[in-house]
Formats: sequence, structure tokens, C-alpha cells
Amino acid sequence: MQTSIMTKVSLIVSILSYSAISTCAFAPVKTPLPDKLSCLDARKIHDNEEEINVGKIFAAAALSLAIFMGPSPALADGQTKVFKLPPIDMADKNRCQFSGSKMGQANAQRDKLYDLRQCNLSGQDASGLDLSGVIMDKTDVSNVKFIESQFSKGYLRNSNFDGADFTNGIIDRANFSGSSLKGAIFQNAVLTGTSFEGADVENADFTDAYLGDFDIRNLCQNPTLKGENAKTGADTKLSVGCGYRR
Repeated sequence: MQTSIMTKVSLIVSILSYSAISTCAFAPVKTPLPDKLSCLDARKIHDNEEEINVGKIFAAAALSLAIFMGPSPALADGQTKVFKLPPIDMADKNRCQFSGSKMGQANAQRDKLYDLRQCNLSGQDASGLDLSGVIMDKTDVSNVKFIESQFSKGYLRNSNFDGADFTNGIIDRANFSGSSLKGAIFQNAVLTGTSFEGADVENADFTDAYLGDFDIRNLCQNPTLKGENAKTGADTKLSVGCGYRR
């Protein structure tokens, strides 16, 4: 693949270089020249005026290649497989607490890394908070109220969300891979582009949750999608709509 791309770059550079050289006969001449002067002689005389900008040729080649190749497909954040995370700042004694972002949830922007890895926040109330961009790994947030909270681009892996309530929440482009979500409630929540691959969703309730067709197909293939939610009484698999949508 890399050889093919380089071949195309070389081809485009050759074409552009040839074009730049072969246009001498049509280029305007600023200094009067003898009638029988050849194009090559004219180029030698006006070398400073007709100097070829190699940088521009390569820039044009790169642009032409980008147009020729077209855009490459991109994965939603929730479907990204590999992340490289910085070390945990254990010296920060105020790190393990819920705090909402003041910069808006669309791009999960914050003035500093929101790191809740290895924190125990079980049973707390984080309702209505913008938790976009949060990083959780080996975090205990079991039985936490996340009602109407936002989790855009949340890294929510390998954590304990058992009994957590995400009712009316926005969990957009998040990743729950490897997490336990037993008995969690996602009623009327937005779950676009969110991955539950490898997560335990037994007894969870997804009633009226918004999921795209691609998200539904993936979730319906999760072997733990079974049981009944103890609080709402909803059948877990039926709440997702498995078997009812194409």
C-alpha cells in the first residue's frame, strides 16, 4: 500500500515537473530576445525569472494525491480499540470527585485531564453533571445516579457500573468495554456511537433508549444481554429491541 502511494506521488511530481518545463514557449518573456533564440536558451537567460519552485511542485503533488485518494473512513470514539493513557496522578488528593465541565460537552473539552481511574465513588449522586471526556478504569461507580448526565467521549472501561442510573442521560461516543453494568438503567438515554463490547449488561434496562441500527446489532450480540431489571421489571433483551428492528 505504501509503495503504491509513493508511486502515485512520483507520477504526479513527474507530470507537474514536465508541465513546468514544457510551458516555456507559452510563458511571457520580460526581456527582449533575439528572434532565433531557442526556448532552452531563453530559459538560461531568464533563469531567475523562470526558476521552478520544487516546494510548490511537491505541495501540488500532495494535494492532487489527497484529492485522488479521497477521504479515509474514521471510527467513532466509542468504537476505538486502543487508547494510550497517561500515568495516574496519585499526588492529586482532589482527583476522585465528580465535577461538571464548564466548556460544553460536544468535544469533551476541559482545562485539565478528568481522571477518575481507580476511584471509589459508589452510591454518590452525579445527576445533571457534564462528565464529558472522563476517564474511568477500575473505577467503582456502582449505584451512582447519573440521571440527565452527559458522557460525551467518555472512557468508561473495566469499571463497576452495577445498578447505576443513566435515565435521560447522553452517553455519546463512549466506551464501556470490559465494564460491569448489571442492573444499570438507561431509560430514555441517548447511546449513539457507544460500545458495550465485552461489557456485562445482564439485567440492564434500555427501555426507550436511542441507539443507532449499528449500535443495536452490536449490543444484541452481547451474550450477557439477558435477565430482568430488579427496579423497573423490564426484560433486558426486549428493552433493546433485539429481533424487532432490521
